[in-house]
Amino acid sequence: MKCSLMIQGTASFVGKTVFTLAIGRILSKKGYRVAPFKSQNMSLNSRVIQDHREIAWAQYFQALSIGEEPSFHMNPILLKPIGNKKTQVIVHGRQWKILDYKDYYKYHDYLWTKVVESIEELYKKYDLLIIEGAGSPAEINLYKYEIVNMRVASYLNSPVLLIGDIERGGVFASLWGTWSLVEH
Repeated sequence: MKCSLMIQGTASFVGKTVFTLAIGRILSKKGYRVAPFKSQNMSLNSRVIQDHREIAWAQYFQALSIGEEPSFHMNPILLKPIGNKKTQVIVHGRQWKILDYKDYYKYHDYLWTKVVESIEELYKKYDLLIIEGAGSPAEINLYKYEIVNMRVASYLNSPVLLIGDIERGGVFASLWGTWSLVEH
């Protein structure tokens, strides 16, 4: 049976990575075959794993915390900013292209196919995916190109847990505002 739970946040740095790690660890200790998943991560912090493939450190440590070997399918797209509005795009653990940030969106359909491939590969081994979103799902300017938040949740018919950071102030307004802007 394919199950998932998605963790989304009101913004970057509200605790999605830690929440995903903690929930994955708890469910793993209860005997579930669980894997972390983040379709697209933007980070300069990465790890080289089997077959000399590269994933974000967050998914690397999430996998280790639940006792699983990290896989590039847990983070199929890694964006590594290199300056001058350019990004190194890592797909399935290998460098694919260096793109100007404007050109990246031209490839969102192709990249979505890679996300789906990774989801299907993970479900061959795991019963449950704990999915980490990116930034905020309420970025209405990105809805058309989005492959990391609600598109993933919709594809998997996954429940979404929305989190915020109360220490930043305005958490209830952020939660309500995000929920109000997201297409349900």
